[in-house]
Amino acid sequence: MIISWNTTQACNIQCLHCYRDAGAKQDDELSTEQGKKLLSEIAQAGFKIMILSGGEPLMRSDIYDLIRHARSVGLRPVLGTNGLLITPEVAVKLKEAGLAVAGISLDSKDKSKHDWFRQSDGSWEKTLAGMKACQEAGLPFQIHTTVSSLNEDEITDITDLAVKVGAIAHHIFFLVPAGRGKNIEETTLKTQAYEALLTRILEKKQQVPIEIKPTCAPQFMRIAKQKNIPMRYSRGCLAGTSYCVIIPNGDVQPCPYLPMKAGNVKQTDFTEIWRDSPLFNSLRHDVLKGGCSACGFSDVCGGCRARAYYYSDGDYLAEEPWCEYGR
Repeated sequence: MIISWNTTQACNIQCLHCYRDAGAKQDDELSTEQGKKLLSEIAQAGFKIMILSGGEPLMRSDIYDLIRHARSVGLRPVLGTNGLLITPEVAVKLKEAGLAVAGISLDSKDKSKHDWFRQSDGSWEKTLAGMKACQEAGLPFQIHTTVSSLNEDEITDITDLAVKVGAIAHHIFFLVPAGRGKNIEETTLKTQAYEALLTRILEKKQQVPIEIKPTCAPQFMRIAKQKNIPMRYSRGCLAGTSYCVIIPNGDVQPCPYLPMKAGNVKQTDFTEIWRDSPLFNSLRHDVLKGGCSACGFSDVCGGCRARAYYYSDGDYLAEEPWCEYGR
């Protein structure tokens, strides 16, 4: 099982798509001690992979202590970062703290295009420098790309770049309208483009020596099954079933893009929220609607619950809007 903690709302850049609408630190963010308590409860609940993200997690001065604590309680800590703050010294400190992998965002092979999307001049160069620092420190890193109509034509080229710079994986996040992402909703991939890119990604997966994983596009599991492409995953959308997120103020949500509260770790132990939340139990057991209940692949796909929520005015059990399969 895998879990994310958006450790802070603070960020050093203003990306166009940011689901957290990150910028300034919030006054009610979890403290170091609250964070360590949370990490211990997460381990007790049976989670294994702990993603520490933001905002920009490297803007938390205690991030190394949090990584060490996560490792000490049996979690595998992973960082989700824009990479701009990863100097050679920071990479060494992350490695020494016990970080397993740094997930670094790169949204284009074109410098100016990436800088525009991230609203930060020079960010492409700094991001690549952060990757190099990780490599020199012996810290594994992977590339995270947010895909939309703005860069869909270069996604597999970015995979080739990932191989070239020594990344261990390329994780491709399909844009979901949340946070500032709502402002660029018109760039989300829809229906035929959605399906076509997923097919290209899965075909590319068989040609490169690194892992490629689509995220927020659970139909990749259905396509893989139809094409007999082996996958090490059991299901596409994991929201509330084997994944959830804690946002900076301690609220627990099924995923970063589905703004529904299951509880708050300041008031209730995480283990209790994960076990007993009516929202989580609904996501685990209720029957999905529309095409998602009739396609025959709901067990391996599940449809994007966040996209269903956004496009159906809050019905998280609605059918996936950009998948025609089964309709």
